[in-house]
Amino acid sequence: MSKKKQNEELTPAEVAQHHTGMPVVGSYKAEETFSIPEEERQEVLPLMALRNMTIFPGTLMPVLIGRKKSMEIIRMADEKEALFGVITQRDASVEDPSKEDFYPIGTVVEVTQIIELPSGEISAILRGIQRFELKELEQTEPYLTGRVEYLQSDVEPEASREEEFKALTELIHERLLRLLQHMVPSTPSGFIDTIRGLKNPIYIIHLTASVLQISPEKRQELLEQETLFGRAVEVLTCLQTQLQESDLKEELLARTRREMDQQQRDYFLQQQMRTIQDELGQGQEDDEIEELRKKGKDKLWSKEVGEIFEKELRKAERLNPQSPDFSIQMQYLRTIVELPWGVYSQDNFDLKGAAEILEREHYGLEKVKERILEHLAVLKLKGDMKSPILCLYGPPGVGKTSLGRSIAESLGRKYVRISLGGVHDEAEIRGHRRTYIGAMSGRIVQSLQKAGTSNPVFVLDEIDKLSSDYKGDPASALLEVLDPEQNTTFHDNYLDIDYDLS
Repeated sequence: MSKKKQNEELTPAEVAQHHTGMPVVGSYKAEETFSIPEEERQEVLPLMALRNMTIFPGTLMPVLIGRKKSMEIIRMADEKEALFGVITQRDASVEDPSKEDFYPIGTVVEVTQIIELPSGEISAILRGIQRFELKELEQTEPYLTGRVEYLQSDVEPEASREEEFKALTELIHERLLRLLQHMVPSTPSGFIDTIRGLKNPIYIIHLTASVLQISPEKRQELLEQETLFGRAVEVLTCLQTQLQESDLKEELLARTRREMDQQQRDYFLQQQMRTIQDELGQGQEDDEIEELRKKGKDKLWSKEVGEIFEKELRKAERLNPQSPDFSIQMQYLRTIVELPWGVYSQDNFDLKGAAEILEREHYGLEKVKERILEHLAVLKLKGDMKSPILCLYGPPGVGKTSLGRSIAESLGRKYVRISLGGVHDEAEIRGHRRTYIGAMSGRIVQSLQKAGTSNPVFVLDEIDKLSSDYKGDPASALLEVLDPEQNTTFHDNYLDIDYDLS
């Protein structure tokens, strides 16, 4: 009975199997070996060149054939039921290879089935039998032939390594089944069940080598391995590597899927929340939160302040806009974002202009004006002087407060005045904690908000009229404002964030 079939006689499943690139699973007894009897061996074999493919003894591989010489060999072997050799090219792009273009080791095969395709190509299933070494090419027309030397048949190792080889084969078999389960749905239906029942150790090793997703060069190295035991060790190493890669890919895929599911869930919930808020007329509050977030991105504050601000924004987003806590939270956020973080006025150290301003605004006070100009000169020369403080004292009406305004004008800075007369509560300086109803920031922070810069000229007026009682001592609180060692991290109780007053 001829092995040749016409394409139209095949079932769809048979045609598909010829195009999967997966080996066809054979059935062998456990003790069966793969070799050609001495009397049937031919010194000169017809040779078919393979591209990017290696066939191992015992395996049945589907091959798509398009080159004229290769088709001649297949048809001849099918008609005469003859054996021939297959040998892999080093460079798949070479159309008419010479001996140097082939790897030295190939496999003797037989044709088990061929299909003439409508395209003119031939799809065949070839069964590997025994390895050979190519010694010399004999002829090139009408197809290649070569003088070969048959290599020793693959047999199980001696008794001393029998148990080790058995354990090695069982491990390969178990890992192969795992790998094929990873490859689903690319693995053909029923393929895994058939492989689970395999008993022949040589065939299991060679089938695994054919299934592995490795380079053609690495597969050829496995074929050229001299001993079956050494080949089994190499196959297990490649198999383990591929399994680890497959496990990693599955883990990454699962993690990506979880992250995408979480993102989709968050998006869905956010859309639902927006819809509900729109129904309740709460969309305006969301717009205000987003506006605050945009303003926050433009601020020149530190990373720590930015993280606190974003945390408080998220807290506001979770609050019900109708609750009192929401308005308190929004007021706190507005206070933070309205502060001039990292914004400073450019100083103008024009001493001549400063002298003219002082002369124009103040009559007399020669020593005071001279001292102010000296102070401005030191500031100009030193450049990095921290917290420069002047103390002006004298009877009411002599111009102490207006001198502060003149200094601000001459420097080109904003002017801020705080009257401390009668202040007896420490919270006036440091602010109230947010846990109190009606809490607000201290007058220092409020003045900075109004000034819009972090370096205005501060005038602390009537500082001698501070008083203290059971609510605290505001004079002691002023130490944190005026001391250069402390005011770089001035802590307002309402803000609960350090602010640089230096």
